[in-house]
Amino acid sequence: MFDLERWEEIFETIRKNKLRTFLTGLSVASGIFILVILLGIGEGMRNGISSEFEQDAANILYVWTGATSVEHKGLNPGRQIRLKISDFQTTAQKYEEELEYKSAVHRIWNGVVDYGKETGSYRVEGVLPDYQFLENSTMTQGRYINYLDHKNFEKVVVLGNRVNNDLFKGEDPIGKYVQVSGIIFKVVGVFTDPGGEREESRVYVPLSTGQRVFNGQNYINNMAFTLEKADNFEAALAASTKFSSELQEFLKEQHTIAPEDNRAININNSLENAKRFYDLMDMIKFFFWGVGICTIIAGIVGVSNIMLIIVKERTREIGVRKALGAEPLSIVGMVLHESIFVTAIAGLIGLIGSLALLELVGPMIEMDFISNPSVDFGVALTTVIILIVAGAVAGFFPAYRAARIKPIVALRDE
Repeated sequence: MFDLERWEEIFETIRKNKLRTFLTGLSVASGIFILVILLGIGEGMRNGISSEFEQDAANILYVWTGATSVEHKGLNPGRQIRLKISDFQTTAQKYEEELEYKSAVHRIWNGVVDYGKETGSYRVEGVLPDYQFLENSTMTQGRYINYLDHKNFEKVVVLGNRVNNDLFKGEDPIGKYVQVSGIIFKVVGVFTDPGGEREESRVYVPLSTGQRVFNGQNYINNMAFTLEKADNFEAALAASTKFSSELQEFLKEQHTIAPEDNRAININNSLENAKRFYDLMDMIKFFFWGVGICTIIAGIVGVSNIMLIIVKERTREIGVRKALGAEPLSIVGMVLHESIFVTAIAGLIGLIGSLALLELVGPMIEMDFISNPSVDFGVALTTVIILIVAGAVAGFFPAYRAARIKPIVALRDE
């Protein structure tokens, strides 16, 4: 029930102690402000990491090799392991039903691409058609490499957007001819990549062509796979972890590598990396909550101290009220009402200020691993609940003390 007299008492107390009320509210407002900003930064870090993983297919697995580090079956450590196209073909056939996209990669080191008077050094790779989806590339002109190109050893090339801009200067590249390390190729497409210029500084040719004209024989540098979509993240992670383990064991057998050798065959599982990052983000978010809550607690202590002072100042008034028949519950309600009001108003100001700052500045923040820091409705609602609880906690002990004041003692107070 709305009690006008009680509200008048609250506003009268605030008017008499403007500076004290302002400083008390400032501690609460700053606590909520800091909490929401920290949570916004945490969400921005999660957004940034998510965008980093979205640059490639979400559940991609890259396979590459190194040198053996353990003696095995009479073979000394230090052997350099090289993948062959047969490794890729056997893997693709063995896990055909589980794989979504797949490609072997033959890399041409120090590739030089020439067009007319323009020249540049770029990363040249022989790949299969699925590599477009593994790298999450989008065609802006022409087409990507297809299986007919691979089957017929066609000398066609797909340029990254950066390469196209460097060499063609706005000229339509489709159908033109470029030299890749001295070999003439026909440009059939231009792609863009969410990874930016680093990824767009690549040049793709059919895998078979790259192996043949650049003396790759039957060797490849990498293999890349994605598995079929799963129902949820945990199921996808379990499937990719199982696939990684089985593939590593299979390749070690094929190349006579000790089972305990962890350097010869390397598999980068993006889902495992994602889980590690997300677990780290959860820890950081928990830490931010802790810092914010501690800041709010400092504000609550300040409010509670001020309410104790107010109760002390109004001891005689409380004694008169109780002598006139006021119930202890009404005294508690009076103190709690004022405490919750001051805390809630100050906290809402801090909340609105932090949300406004994130709304204005957040979209402009685009850094590595931090993107568009913001908070959702659920977080805002949680902070409002925290405000109400904080106000109640701040006022409880002063209210409890006020309710226990005996009228005769209060009336003697000077």
